Amino acid sequence: MKRKAAAAQGPDALRDYIVDKVTEKVERKSAQAVEKAERLAAKATKKAETLELIASHLGALDVWTRVEPAARRPRYTRDEIARAAVRIADREGFDALSMRRLATALDAGTMTLYHYVRTKDELLTLVLDQIMGEVVIPADDEIPSDWRAALHMIAERSRASLERHPWILDMMDDPPIGPNSLRHFDQTLQAVSTLPVSLTEKLDIVATVDEYVFGFCLQQRNNVHASDTGSDAGMIDYVDGLLERGEYPHLRAIANEIGVAAAWKQIAAHMRDTTRFARNLDRLLDGIEAGLADR
Repeated sequence: MKRKAAAAQGPDALRDYIVDKVTEKVERKSAQAVEKAERLAAKATKKAETLELIASHLGALDVWTRVEPAARRPRYTRDEIARAAVRIADREGFDALSMRRLATALDAGTMTLYHYVRTKDELLTLVLDQIMGEVVIPADDEIPSDWRAALHMIAERSRASLERHPWILDMMDDPPIGPNSLRHFDQTLQAVSTLPVSLTEKLDIVATVDEYVFGFCLQQRNNVHASDTGSDAGMIDYVDGLLERGEYPHLRAIANEIGVAAAWKQIAAHMRDTTRFARNLDRLLDGIEAGLADR
């Protein structure tokens, strides 16, 4: 209709109409081409970043097989470097850990340290494996043959290590696994080896327990420095004010029964109760065992 209207106005109007339509089409095609090119570029960038990360992780594995600096007696061992790094993170936090700070702690030059640990990935690999060494069950300690008892032992050792080094939960990158990490994984598989289920189901079970342990430790880490909100009059008044809105009927019912202050104090105490770890781990294993019995 617009084309006919332009034609009715004369050749010039028709020409202008056609030029405008062609221009719009070209601009639309150009925009689509640019958008496609941007998508391809973003995809290529992401792929390059992934390959770089993989290469970095694979390179970090070299720290376990590389011959230590040639010398009659190396000044530092990997264990000494790892222990020093863990001490820094324990005392000053994970963010304080750097090659420069580590060199200072070891009374070494930063460049000297690079002869032993070439990248931050390598350092984190040593640090993680040092901590996993605390989780690994020693060779002279027998792993229980009962799968529940074995998982309990491993879970308790994992929790104890995470509570000693809560900053490990702040490590955003996942360093390549080292000997102790692999040994821990092997022991975990040993714990469930007697279960008459597939490998996938065994991995599901150990992953569920691991996720429970990490979730518990993360929550405990976040609560450990919190003030005793059960005795905080300002916080109790704030919560009481929210309850008055009528939007929290279950909390309101508890508060009506024992009072806001008593309820809040009991909730706060429960959040800090470390004995609930084993209690709820048993509930988790009860559920797994019931699922196995229904097979």
